Amino acid sequence: MIPLAISVGLFIALSGIIVAFGYFYYVRPSRLIQQLSPESTAPQLRSIGVPAKKEGTIVRVIQEIGEKVPASPSDVGDMRKRLIMAGFRNDAAMAIFRGAQIVSAGAGLITGLTLRLGLENMNILFPLILAGMGWMVPSFVLGKIVKKRQERLRLSLPDALDLLVICVEAGMGLDQAIQKVAQELVIAHKEICEELSLVVLEARAGKRRIDALHNLADRTGQEDIRKLVQVLAQSDRFGTSMSDALHAHSDFMRVKRRQDAQERAGKVGVKLIFPIFFFILPAILAIAAGPAMIRVYKVLLPMLQGLGAN
Repeated sequence: MIPLAISVGLFIALSGIIVAFGYFYYVRPSRLIQQLSPESTAPQLRSIGVPAKKEGTIVRVIQEIGEKVPASPSDVGDMRKRLIMAGFRNDAAMAIFRGAQIVSAGAGLITGLTLRLGLENMNILFPLILAGMGWMVPSFVLGKIVKKRQERLRLSLPDALDLLVICVEAGMGLDQAIQKVAQELVIAHKEICEELSLVVLEARAGKRRIDALHNLADRTGQEDIRKLVQVLAQSDRFGTSMSDALHAHSDFMRVKRRQDAQERAGKVGVKLIFPIFFFILPAILAIAAGPAMIRVYKVLLPMLQGLGAN
């Protein structure tokens, strides 16, 4: 009974972990609450100005640490560009990131010194290695955030482009069509609506439309958005029909997405080799050959031992 109870308990615990992970990671109840809130009907432009809520004490302390750390202008420019690509446009984002690097490196150094005091044979360079790894952790996390945001922008671009084509073919100007798209897709695709809203604001501030679109491509760093900006720039430069250009680019993107899906489907067989070999095949062998191996262990081995004794 005890092994059965342990097995049932482990099964229930594992099932609970899987359900909790799927609920909080894929369902995202906070996103549903945000969609049902009244503020979700307006364009999300909080990242331009003051953040939605006041930072906590830990964030303020990290920001103060980052403000006291000197940095070269070239490093600041590159890092600010990466932060903007990740969606952090607040003025304090750079200081918070530098402070996070300092805190992470200090935590790695303290951990290395603690382990070295506990283990006398450890190399003296071990704390420095942990400090360097801690310094690189915020950059690694930022890179992951940038990639995820670019992926969300890539997946939301076809919907935005289809609605943009409909608005332009209905007789709207490009600026009005971009503003309409930013208003209509704010619930489904918040990131691209923020970027398009920034394009509208820059155009209203007096910047040329082409420059605002090029800033969009530079802010996101997404290749599909950059191609769309090039199409719009060429259409505006040569005076061709904006509707025809957008329609042709929309068809091109549909073909590209279908080809990408076919390519990923073709790689599934190769990617399944290692999971099958390391996880599924041992289970099949244990089920198929397990009873026979137990029989051999119980019957054949005693017989061989008896023959050896004789």
